[in-house]
Amino acid sequence: MLPAYIFLIFLFPFSTFAQELTADSSVVISQITPSLLFPKYNVAPDSSNPTLNKKRVKMVAAANILGYGATMIGLYSDWYKNYPQTSFHFFDDNNEWKQVDKVGHAYSAYIEGYGSMEMWRWAGMSRRKSAWIGGLSALGYQSIIETMDGFSSEWGWSWGDMGSNFFGVGLLIGQELQWNEQRIKFKFSFHKKDYSSSDLKMRANSLYGSGFSQQFIKDYNGQTYWLSANLTSFMRASNLPSWLGVAFGYGADGMFGALSNVARDKTGAITFDRRDIARYRQYYISPDIDLTKIKTKSKFLKLALGALNAFKFPAPSLEYNSKGKFVFHLLHF
Repeated sequence: MLPAYIFLIFLFPFSTFAQELTADSSVVISQITPSLLFPKYNVAPDSSNPTLNKKRVKMVAAANILGYGATMIGLYSDWYKNYPQTSFHFFDDNNEWKQVDKVGHAYSAYIEGYGSMEMWRWAGMSRRKSAWIGGLSALGYQSIIETMDGFSSEWGWSWGDMGSNFFGVGLLIGQELQWNEQRIKFKFSFHKKDYSSSDLKMRANSLYGSGFSQQFIKDYNGQTYWLSANLTSFMRASNLPSWLGVAFGYGADGMFGALSNVARDKTGAITFDRRDIARYRQYYISPDIDLTKIKTKSKFLKLALGALNAFKFPAPSLEYNSKGKFVFHLLHF
């Protein structure tokens, strides 16, 4: 089902909790760090000493209420209303779609947490508190979606999905606690697939939708997920441009079904059979641009670059796939 909507929103209860933390609350979330749970873990000191802006706190809380409500309406409209509800159940989908959907879960959790974290930092919260609030908010949001899946006849609660959600959130919070910055960022790219024959087009339309917006979200054959490392953050003494990075990507192709390229109707009769098409994994390496490192005095441009940084900058890439072949892409989307 995922990657679902890539919205930078999170649960209102966590926003309310954040407001309580910023008042005279006795609960201090920054004390709940890996150094307490795992003494050998190296936690970077939180050197930020911001001044909380109460007006901005209210704005962020209001944005959460509206964003959460709108997202739930959108999710129900696009995903759940056309499928019957059942009692809560589990579903093991760990072997489906070459795990591209699982990487999509990790990406969604990371991006949601990152957006939430930046909103709270804008409101004047410290790096450490905003990282915890942002990460837990994203995890809460994804957990609600997974619970909705658990009551849907089409899907079910997936522990694999939740594990991926934890990975995305852990990548966000762990880097803030360790380095006080995001040296490695999750990114996404998409290229529209051109399905050559009529039967493939019909099958793809039934699985992934016929419009670009639906295919952007659903078509696993055209999606690539990247972990992009900023080079100067690891090599401070280098003369490399501050925005230069290297990205490692993952994708898959040839998938016209969750587990195989065969479809059957309710009677068991085969309605689609393209077992002749290989299903294979793809691994990439590519240069990248960290748009947040581009210096600008424009607040609007800085905000726009931060949002666009959730997506991989188009660039040449080298692919190695599970068919044992190397493929060079002049411009990878």
